Amino acid sequence: MRPPHAAYRTLLLGLLAAAAALAVFAWLAEEVLAGSTLAFDNHIRSLVHGFANPTLTRVMRGLSFIGAPAFLIAFGALVIIYYVRAGKPRMAILFVVTVAGAEVLDEILKLVFHRTRPVAFFGLAEPIVYSFPSGHALVSCSFFGVLAAFAAARTPSAVKRWIYRIAAGLLILLIGLSRIYLGVHYPSDVLGGYAAAIVWVIIVEWHPHQGRWR
Repeated sequence: MRPPHAAYRTLLLGLLAAAAALAVFAWLAEEVLAGSTLAFDNHIRSLVHGFANPTLTRVMRGLSFIGAPAFLIAFGALVIIYYVRAGKPRMAILFVVTVAGAEVLDEILKLVFHRTRPVAFFGLAEPIVYSFPSGHALVSCSFFGVLAAFAAARTPSAVKRWIYRIAAGLLILLIGLSRIYLGVHYPSDVLGGYAAAIVWVIIVEWHPHQGRWR
């Protein structure tokens, strides 16, 4: 059990993170609806595309696949099996609720904002769903973020906790970058996905009475 002051500090940090992410998402949503992000989006798209080369494109397509439903469903099934066999069915349920809820949230937000997709690079087929927010960013952030949070909350090693968080953060950022590099999302779509994911994960996974991750 954490000391009371540590629990309150953690609770405060969680609430501040959720509030900040919600504020960022609300601001981005307003700017997207007004069309005010296009100059920023197109500048970043052009800047990232300027680094294009065949090897990097293969890497980015691989990273994009890691954030795709086919990979996440298969990997998620293994995660669930692991938690169940380890005698942690509650963690398996929370994992399913978090990831499935993130997917539902993404679909709802896409329908609300119905933002048209940008023209994809490299001759890729454009996804038929709307653009804002990025589903890869939202769902992968929820998926790998909650796995890192579960792992960090159950290790006494501060070094390992930071390794889990940093590894998950880097993977999430690279998946989002891959969507911009491939041209299938605007940068603001990816940022919106991250912001929505942070709010969602904190809402679902936070245990307010103990000031920790469930």
